[in-house]
Amino acid sequence: MFFEKILLLVSLLLLLFSPSNAMAYIGPGMGLSAIGTVVAFTGAILLAIVGFVWYPLKRLLAKRKTKNK
Repeated sequence: MFFEKILLLVSLLLLLFSPSNAMAYIGPGMGLSAIGTVVAFTGAILLAIVGFVWYPLKRLLAKRKTKNK
């Protein structure tokens, strides 16, 4: 009796979490928007990293230049 309930519960969970076909169509406009979003997000991350590196480096170089004069 207990084993049958566990088997039923496991079967239901497997059925619940099993993937199924979505049968959805993504048109070319949505595809281009998705690609544009990924490119923009990647560019923003790269520019943020460059900004965090370049600004302190620029200040260091300016400080060195004024120190040498």
